[in-house]
Amino acid sequence: AYLTVHSYSQLLLFPYSYKYGLTADHSELLSVSQGAIAALRSLYGTRYTSGPGASTIYPAAGGSDDWAYDLGVKYSFTFELRDEGRYGFLLPESQIKPTCEETMLAVKYIASHVLNNLY
Repeated sequence: AYLTVHSYSQLLLFPYSYKYGLTADHSELLSVSQGAIAALRSLYGTRYTSGPGASTIYPAAGGSDDWAYDLGVKYSFTFELRDEGRYGFLLPESQIKPTCEETMLAVKYIASHVLNNLY
């Protein structure tokens, strides 16, 4: 798997971002991302949105998750962490640890899925 972590917007994105077309693995990636954000939400109730980058946020070329996916890494995701815009890139210190804790639940969910679906 390939995971990249950014801020902000509360999104879990997967390919493609550089075009609107869906990947061959779209259904599975959507299912995994929805499970991951449900795991994340279970801790503090933080709501994330998941989907392909281009249609979920905006088209953007040069994303490393697209690059990894096109090299054959099926489980390629981009986290856009807290918050949704109030603080933007200047997340208060009080939100850093909760963000890490809830994100780890999502990462564990993805890792578990990958381990159970290696081939």
